[in-house]
Amino acid sequence: MGYPSDLQEHQWNLIKHRFTSGNRVKYDKKRLVDAVFYITKTGCQWRWLPKDFPPWQTVYSFYRRAKVQGLWELVNQDLVKKCRIKIGRKAEPTFGIIDSQSVKTTNHAECRGIDGGKKNQRS
Repeated sequence: MGYPSDLQEHQWNLIKHRFTSGNRVKYDKKRLVDAVFYITKTGCQWRWLPKDFPPWQTVYSFYRRAKVQGLWELVNQDLVKKCRIKIGRKAEPTFGIIDSQSVKTTNHAECRGIDGGKKNQRS
């Protein structure tokens, strides 16, 4: 049974090198990743994971170990690099921009406005 959140084979091929570690091979790593993506996409509780996935405890343990090892962040970084290259940019950004107007307004926002609940005037 497939779900819209399941990875297609070419998508799995982009990230599977990140999930090669581990001694036990009782469950297919792709199926575990599909289960994690199902959870994140639907927002269901771990215990409500459909029965055609591995047991929820196994999926949660897999997710947690990958999170602690930083694998989800590495997968995200890999995919961002591939997307940047695909649209004709360098894999790594060469600079970043900070909007100085946003930085200036954060300190002044505290003492502005009217608190309708307390009926206080501007200070």
